[in-house]
Order: sequence, then structure tokens, then C-alpha cells
Amino acid sequence: MAPLRFSANLSWLFPELPGLPARVRAAGSSGFEAVEVAWPYAEPPETLARAAREAGLRLVLINTPPGDQEKGEMGLGAVPGRQAAFREGLEQAVRYAKALSCPRIHLMAGRVPQGADRTAVKAEMETVFLENLRHAAGVLAQEDLVGLLEPINTRITDPQYFLDTPQQGTTPALCLLLSLLIPVLLRLTVPSLASLTAAAILQKVGRPNLQLQMDIFHWQIMDGNLTGNIQEFLPIVGHVQVAQVPGRGEPSSPGELNFPYLFQLLEDEGYKGFVGCEYQPQGDTVEGLSWLRSYWDRRGHPKAGQ
Repeated sequence: MAPLRFSANLSWLFPELPGLPARVRAAGSSGFEAVEVAWPYAEPPETLARAAREAGLRLVLINTPPGDQEKGEMGLGAVPGRQAAFREGLEQAVRYAKALSCPRIHLMAGRVPQGADRTAVKAEMETVFLENLRHAAGVLAQEDLVGLLEPINTRITDPQYFLDTPQQGTTPALCLLLSLLIPVLLRLTVPSLASLTAAAILQKVGRPNLQLQMDIFHWQIMDGNLTGNIQEFLPIVGHVQVAQVPGRGEPSSPGELNFPYLFQLLEDEGYKGFVGCEYQPQGDTVEGLSWLRSYWDRRGHPKAGQ
């Protein structure tokens, strides 16, 4: 079993350093082979590409733009009336991904509109999300890019986020059943499903270049059952992220999760993608990476290109 490969999330790590280029250099000096960043759009892509090249790093993940954050937006993929803005943001994300040789883009679903009742707008938001994902899948396929869907917990982090669990209200077993049935249902004239799971949304869109983004922090808070959920959903996971629960600190910080066990599980299940370090350092970032240095000492440090 090959050791896991880790990427530094520069939107979270190295907050003591100003600007993304400095954080890129710090990640390279700390032993990472890859980095990811939520929104790189404040920097010219050429600047980031040069910094990554000089540090010997790959950029493996960016997000679509959040929209108008002053109005409370956090992604636009499922937001009614914002389809044009989502497509404009997607074009910007694709330009950056191409310039940065970044293979994955997180297609942010966004929040339930302010003042709206989640139940009342759920069906409309699902329809918008499916429409936007079909469009995005086609655009990304032309550039050989992968789009990711990330459920974000609504208990602690973002109560209004639309996509909050991989099951989105169903059990993993039912999710598997839906994934098998949806291709058949799509050929029949039947009422639409009242509640689509995140996995079933991917199945309904039916594009191989759309996958799940599994942030273990969010999945633990919303559903627990991490062993079962990892085994259930890993075949359609394109990227993993980690942080301790509930404090969102380093994997070695106090909390609910046994990361040595989870890392071993990911290895045993044959996960080959990157594990993003998306956590809030409890002190100095480099000092807080002792857990990762211990992992590398024990399992070996993958080299770029492996």
C-alpha cells in the first residue's frame, strides 16, 4: 500500500505569512509536494504558477468564486437566479486552473438564500444545481478538468449551506440503491425524486469528470460513521481534506477523530488522490506539522511524479 499524499491548503495554513506566493514557498520548504487554495483570484495566475514552479510544487485544487460575499454568498452553483454569475465564475476558475496546471475545481453549491425556507426552496435549488453541473461538466471536459462537489456541515460551519451531507437526507445503503436505479429512472416518465443525495446528484448528471470532495471534518459532524462512509463513497471521491473535530485544528490536536486509523483506512481502501490539510493551525504552522513529519517518518515521503 502506497503512503498517502498531502497537499497544504494555503487558505488555512501559514496564516502568519502575507500573500499566497509566500505561503507557496513555505509549503515547499515544509516538505509538501502539492498545495491547494480556495480562491486564488486576488493574485495573477502567472505569479502563483511561478511561485509553485520555483518551489517544486503542484497546485491540485481551487474553488469556483464565492460570489458576492458582502451579500452573504458562498458559492453559486445551486442558487436560483445566479446561473449567469455561476457560469462567469466557472470561466474564471477554468482560466486559473489552466494557467496553474490545476486538475480539479470545487464547484461550490452555495447557500440557501437569506430569508428563504430550506424546505420550500430545496426542489428549485436542486434543479438549478443539476442544470449548472451539467453545464460545468461539459466545460471542464473540454479542458480535461475534474469538478468536485463538497458537502459542508450546517451544524457548526455554515447553517445555510445547501449541500451538507453526502447522503443529503438518506442512508448510505439507500444512496447506493439510488445510484443503481437512477439510470433506469431517467429513461422512465416518473415524478422527480424529492431529495437527491450528493452522490445521486453526481449519478444523475452522469459525467465521469464530476466527483465528490470528502472533507472528513464536515462528514464527521453531519453523519459520523466514517468507516462506513469512506468505504461506501471513496470510489467516487476525487479529493480528501482533513481537520480535527470539533476544533478544526491539526489532526494531532485533541478531538474526536483517530487520524492514524483513518489514514490507514484510506491506504487500505486504495485511495490514490491527495489529502488536503484544511485546518486552523493551533500555533505556528510548521511546528504544528509534527504529525505529518511523523507520518512521513513511518510511511515514507512520496516523491513528485509517483
